[in-house]
Amino acid sequence: MIVENDVNVLFSNEIKINLKLKLFFLKKNRNQLSVLDSVHGVILVIISMLFAITGSAQFRKYSNEFLNIGAGARGLAMGGAQVASVGDATSGYWNPAGLTEVKNHPMLSMMHAEYFAGIGKYDYASLAMPLGDPSSTARTIGFSLMRFAVDDIPNTLYLVEPDGTVNYNNIRSFSSADYALLISYGQVIFGDEERTFSFGTNAKVIHRNVGSFAKAWGFGLDASLQYHTKSLSLGLVARDVTTTFNAWNFNFTDREKQVLYLTNNQIPIKSTEMTAPRLILGVSYSKAISDNLKLLGEVNMDFTFDGKRNVLISATPVSIDPRVGFELGYKEIIFGRLGVYNFQQGLKDGDTSNIKKVWIYQPSAGVGFKIKKVEIDYAFTNLANQSNPLYTHIFSLKLNLIKKENR
Repeated sequence: MIVENDVNVLFSNEIKINLKLKLFFLKKNRNQLSVLDSVHGVILVIISMLFAITGSAQFRKYSNEFLNIGAGARGLAMGGAQVASVGDATSGYWNPAGLTEVKNHPMLSMMHAEYFAGIGKYDYASLAMPLGDPSSTARTIGFSLMRFAVDDIPNTLYLVEPDGTVNYNNIRSFSSADYALLISYGQVIFGDEERTFSFGTNAKVIHRNVGSFAKAWGFGLDASLQYHTKSLSLGLVARDVTTTFNAWNFNFTDREKQVLYLTNNQIPIKSTEMTAPRLILGVSYSKAISDNLKLLGEVNMDFTFDGKRNVLISATPVSIDPRVGFELGYKEIIFGRLGVYNFQQGLKDGDTSNIKKVWIYQPSAGVGFKIKKVEIDYAFTNLANQSNPLYTHIFSLKLNLIKKENR
């Protein structure tokens, strides 16, 4: 089944090109490609990578996509449907207003995931710290650090010496990495035993680099709301509300410029990449099935305003991408989770006319275990469509930093 943007929702053009470059050299080692193929391959991919981000200041439909991968195995197992119900250290990512649910003591969360057989690596860590007396007005600050990278990409630009000889000692490696630091704040506007209404905000600093060839710094803001009753929760997140930007700078040595010139490639110039705002609306409902079982369901609707996308509701200028997740808890100790997201239209398998389209989706599942102050979560996700799966195993850890009482 062929889909227009199977991986676009998770990975930006730069990241996908990096993956292709790494795969190119894996195939090279396997198939013994020629030296000329190697040099031409790395030139082509580096230039494609850089020109994907060049040009004058402009909005890009898939900009800073590494920020949309997710955080925490709980949220990923539920298909990313989190903005209404989240209330732990990962709230800084999903909905900073949910940080107000972290009370009395700090909470730490960590996650590691690998994609495409370990070629792409994603790391996430967050810390949430309550401020002041939670019995009055609950206020919480959070810090989140994210990194998505493709490391050890072979650079064969200097493989061939000026005299035409091949020198494998000239092969170097570089990384293409995206970093983000989120500084989050959440505060209760009003609350009682029956309901709670909170707001939150994120300030995010973004750094991206493609080896020594290109570097970018960016900044953006998010704003959010969250409303809780005993059973019903609502969430609203405005991401990149002020328009997040990345300012790119490029750096080439004279020798690299010569290689680009001899291969008829233009040298990139400075540029600014902008990310358009989006809104995410979430509704969740929880119900006790028995004394020991509790079921929670959540639906999120992701509104984008940059034209038609390959999503369930596609229109100009607004497209809507839904996410659905469920969590079944037993005694607040063991949890089972399911999710469905990334609804897209793809060409039907076996259709030689390339006309017939069918709806596809990406499923996810996972479990969680909570023992005293430690919670371990696992998610099993699929990055592609059902007929061409790209499965990923994700683990995350949450730790309540409870101080020992002095006896």
